[in-house]
Amino acid sequence: MSQAVSSPVKNAGLEGVVAAPSEICFIDGTAGRLVYRGYEIGDLVENSTFEETAFLLWESKLPNRSELSKLKSDLSTQAALPPHTLAILKALPKTTEPMDALRTACSSLSSIDPDLQSNDPEANLRKAVRLTAQFPTIVAAFHRLRHDQKPIDPEPNVSIAANFLHMMSGNKPHETLSRVLDAALVLHAEHGFNASTFAARVTAATLADMHAGVTAAVSALKGPLHGGANQEVMQLLLECGSAEEAVKRVRSMLADGEKVPGFGHRVYKTFDPRAAFLRKMSRQLGEAAGNSKWYEMSERLIPIVKETKNKDPNVDFFSASAYYTMGIPIDLYTPIFAIARIAGWTAHIMEQHSNNRIIRPQDDYRGPFGLKVVPIDQR
Repeated sequence: MSQAVSSPVKNAGLEGVVAAPSEICFIDGTAGRLVYRGYEIGDLVENSTFEETAFLLWESKLPNRSELSKLKSDLSTQAALPPHTLAILKALPKTTEPMDALRTACSSLSSIDPDLQSNDPEANLRKAVRLTAQFPTIVAAFHRLRHDQKPIDPEPNVSIAANFLHMMSGNKPHETLSRVLDAALVLHAEHGFNASTFAARVTAATLADMHAGVTAAVSALKGPLHGGANQEVMQLLLECGSAEEAVKRVRSMLADGEKVPGFGHRVYKTFDPRAAFLRKMSRQLGEAAGNSKWYEMSERLIPIVKETKNKDPNVDFFSASAYYTMGIPIDLYTPIFAIARIAGWTAHIMEQHSNNRIIRPQDDYRGPFGLKVVPIDQR
């Protein structure tokens, strides 16, 4: 008696396919919930810092005071870049996209990492701390180098958010700006098996090292359908220049079937909970700066897209106007995303290595059969 053979699931883009168990992140797209290790995102944004959130993602618990103090000290100690990485950044053409510079620098850091050959939990944690500390320094250093400015060394005993703003601009940031960026980093730190995190896990599943997994993740994040969408949002607002023109442009885009950047999400079927917090931040920053133009333009577009396409804003939509109001260059928006998501990427790489099975899905072959090779002189 023959046995029935089950057909493999064929879902384009792996939509709805569970690739692996995880204890890091829970997302309820219908209810608009985002949970890191059991903590609701709103609770973390309002009552913790990015450093505490990174510790949570890595260690499965929030740190006590001494644990947080040690982590801050370790991050501060590891934030400076080795000479060869700085030399690589200096050698890159000034027209290099910041995400490409970040990807190249990340890969270069592996060459001298003392834990490169080990995927043990302790070694991976040390690598996670080093990479999280060095990402802001890379982004800020390349930004200054491409403008013929000298990179600024990271300061000890300063938060990652405040240090980045100082290293980028050369000015000590106002406490409000540091806190807003810190909250944005918490919001962007983790989001389940998104494209870049999945790329990191696929790479890690081959037992490649953490630097390889993170480099793969940076590459995936660069795309406009992932981390690059916030740049497109701000470019759209700037091109329009006014709320009236923005409304006109978006109505035209919708009528032509074009995708409006910053709206819709594969997972969320309601308002992205991260967008709700960034919406508030964008408004507060605009009011504090005496210029709410970009926030108000953004608000005008929400009901139009909702009414026409039934899509709500995602995390990229209000991060654009918030970062722009803070004076952050547009092409640094996605690298800032990476500065945050490095915490989640490294947590997932550690989880993958702890209970590994190589990730190897099947494809749905739709090509021909039965072809025969014709000698080359007869083709």
